[in-house]
Amino acid sequence: MKTLNRRDFPGAQYPDRIIQFGEGNFLRAFVDWQIDLLNEHTDLNAGIVVVRPIATDFPPSLNTQDGLYTTIIRGLNEQGEAVSDARLIRSVNREISAYADFDAFLRLAHNPEMRFVFSNTTEAGISYHAGDRFDDAPPVSYPAKLTRLLFERYQHFAGAADKGWVIIPCELIDYNGEALQALVLRYASEWELPQAFITWLTSANTFCSTLVDRIVTGYPRDEVAALEAQTGYKDAFLDTAEHFYLFVIQGPASLEAELRLDKLPLNVRIVDDIKPYKERKVAILNGAHTALVPVAFQAGIDTVGEAMNDAEICAFVEKAIYDEIIPVLDLPRDELVSFASAVTGRFRNPYIKHQLLSIALNGMTKYRTRILPQLLAGQKAHGALPPRLTFALAALIAFYRGERDGESYPVQDDADWISRYQTLWARHRDGQMSTRELVTAVLSVADHWQQDLSQIPGLVELVTADLDAILTCGMRDAVKPLC
Repeated sequence: MKTLNRRDFPGAQYPDRIIQFGEGNFLRAFVDWQIDLLNEHTDLNAGIVVVRPIATDFPPSLNTQDGLYTTIIRGLNEQGEAVSDARLIRSVNREISAYADFDAFLRLAHNPEMRFVFSNTTEAGISYHAGDRFDDAPPVSYPAKLTRLLFERYQHFAGAADKGWVIIPCELIDYNGEALQALVLRYASEWELPQAFITWLTSANTFCSTLVDRIVTGYPRDEVAALEAQTGYKDAFLDTAEHFYLFVIQGPASLEAELRLDKLPLNVRIVDDIKPYKERKVAILNGAHTALVPVAFQAGIDTVGEAMNDAEICAFVEKAIYDEIIPVLDLPRDELVSFASAVTGRFRNPYIKHQLLSIALNGMTKYRTRILPQLLAGQKAHGALPPRLTFALAALIAFYRGERDGESYPVQDDADWISRYQTLWARHRDGQMSTRELVTAVLSVADHWQQDLSQIPGLVELVTADLDAILTCGMRDAVKPLC
């Protein structure tokens, strides 16, 4: 069986116009996949040079396959049909290491056609590293490397205003573009680079904050033989991902034409502010996950897909989304409904086995950030507490008993919460504490909730009633009236 390379698999090759910091699965099945589609269907004509941002030889370089690799995009489409699409990605031209060939790294700045910089260096990548110096070859942190590369471009083109870059980070931190720009400016100042360069940084370059959304499952180790039999070649960089994707870029409207998005309607939004889209994702996608986990797991279910195939649990989740979360969000309802429909389709994806216990990590913080804002907004808007979001809180408290059907399971959270729940549930089992007292003790931890939730009218009573029902009747019977 042949291995991928451009000699045996000839096809289009595009001029270097994009620098990408990061060679991982996510960018390859998200950004590079979209660029490949734009190259095929429009005149974007943009090749990618991947920069490996850390000093490692693992995984091997994409150069071993001349930058070629396959994405397999699969899941449920907008009509709820199972789909699987294999695509040979040609958008990546080559990979370089900033450590193995620093001069080649700097030469990227000399190319007048370079226009875009994408990155995913993990959440820790956009951070300050105190030891980074201008003369390092290269500096350690991604922001310092980028500062060095931008200064190289500034010098090479004598500060030309039309040689700035559009910088689009994909790291999962709030307002990642603003955070990256602040660090670049910090390094420029600390390294005592010319004020004219700092002015060029802010006037000629555009730093865009983003929201990225796609589950990328990466190299399909258990299926690779069958998938390579279908493609007809060996591919060490095979990359799998779900059908759904969303790319929200906070930047100038002109980006739509520059990226040729006006010629191919991908699920990319160029917006003035990503905040409403982030709130939508956190509230609907993440919030539904957080509401689902303790209910479904204590009903005897282990994965998200199994939960969505259970009529009662699915009804509980969908009613929570459509009746209690969407009505309090600040975006057009049709957009929210469309996004919610995509979310429930993603939850049903038969190709992804998403374990509920893995999503349960740090459940107390997740409830506070993902569900509590909608619970409080619902009470304010309607004068009543939303029953399913309230029930999810009771289910979460019950989950921290750490036992299902007589068998223990791992509960992973902040050490203070683990210790607190162990004490509370031990006292409850011994009859030293009523259910109401236990609920009050949890809701009154103001340092966690950023307020004393036990003072919200009716909340202790509702959560207590729900928790008593769970303890007395079991999760199945307790949740049934809300399905």
